[in-house]
Amino acid sequence: MYARDNESGANPLQEQPAADRVNAAVDAFRMLSDATRLRLMWLLSHGEYDVGSLAETIAVARPLVSQHLAKLRLAGLVHTRRDGRRVVYRARDAHVRALIAEALFHADHEVTGTPRHD
Repeated sequence: MYARDNESGANPLQEQPAADRVNAAVDAFRMLSDATRLRLMWLLSHGEYDVGSLAETIAVARPLVSQHLAKLRLAGLVHTRRDGRRVVYRARDAHVRALIAEALFHADHEVTGTPRHD
């Protein structure tokens, strides 16, 4: 008897993600397609920051950082909390942090020519 590659017996086309999941993923990638937002997300994947700290760190005007953060928040990619009078931001969860890390690891291969791996 031969082992089956697909134990469920379902056709791979039948196992495609639902349209709403695909659309949500596309929206997340769309938000991350901006260099400033990706830089912000990289920082927020490694800790909590307020708007002023983010603006200073990436050398972008504070109002522009605020606008980007508002978009990222609406997209569900960042979480906020109050710390006294200031609002601090961080990446929403481990999935978002992993997405940012993997995108930049992929970029490392593209930029440096480091051999691919699985």
